[in-house]
Amino acid sequence: MSEKNPNQKLKMLYLSRIFMKYTDEEHSLTIAEIIEMLAGYGISVERKTLYNDIQLLKEFGLDIVMNNAKQYSYYLASRDFELPELKLLADAVASSRFLTDKKSRELLRKIEDLASIHEGKQINRQVFVANRVKSMNERIYINVDIIHRAINEKKQISFKYFDYDLNKKKHYRDGVRVASPFALTWDDERYYLVAFYPKRPDNYTNFRIDRMEEIKILDDKVAKVPKDFSLSEYMNSTFSMFSGEIKDVKLRFHNSLVNVVLDRFGKSVIIIPDGDEHFTVSVKVRRGAPFYGWLFQFGVNASIVRPADIKQEYLDMLRDVMKENE
Repeated sequence: MSEKNPNQKLKMLYLSRIFMKYTDEEHSLTIAEIIEMLAGYGISVERKTLYNDIQLLKEFGLDIVMNNAKQYSYYLASRDFELPELKLLADAVASSRFLTDKKSRELLRKIEDLASIHEGKQINRQVFVANRVKSMNERIYINVDIIHRAINEKKQISFKYFDYDLNKKKHYRDGVRVASPFALTWDDERYYLVAFYPKRPDNYTNFRIDRMEEIKILDDKVAKVPKDFSLSEYMNSTFSMFSGEIKDVKLRFHNSLVNVVLDRFGKSVIIIPDGDEHFTVSVKVRRGAPFYGWLFQFGVNASIVRPADIKQEYLDMLRDVMKENE
């Protein structure tokens, strides 16, 4: 039988699949059960030979353990990804806004396949995808791959950029954009490209990956990044990934907001006590509504000390909002 059946040559592959797919710490298989499962693949094997095969898989690196509570039964004790790690990945995929509902479900099925069929059920039960706000751009994961290649090759890219109108139709901005991709970053549950873009006043801007189409890698090399450019400082100064003029500002907060300030600007920010209940920090921020909106959520517990033009702009925005809602 073994000579006529071509599957016999694949015995070790099928055996490793059985351990990967059907066993874990809570589910082991006896030698008789393994022989029966191999027979289902058209493979015959004797007990003595199977013991040797299992030993070879262990020497190859599979963490196969004998279950002492169930004599002569075996299971795969560890994997590249343990169940808690797979659950974490599944949650990230399911909640990610930059992935479409369809792509999320495809990835979740692949994550389930990394566990045993028994553990895969736990992953499937804990994840809920339907009705979450998801991206409408099915090509986003392809966009990410192209941009990664451009960054690694230090090449510029061209692309079309669009918004949605009131009818949820794409409205393309004028012309094809050309930029030097610098980094991909994650903010507010969305994927962004940080790029050198000459049309911006400070030459740097952010593009939402899910709003980019027809991305092409060009032959031209990327613009040279200034030595003093720090991605972490750039990200700390940016609110909701909106572009704007970077300004040095001094802010005053109530002591209860110290953790918020450290989360926003990093632990390297210098905190200076201002009386018994407040402190001040001097940071770089991008002026505009996203920054003012972030500050407003803290009410009277946060204020702008200087510069005067930023403080006035903030007050003007508050007055406009009050007037509009009267």
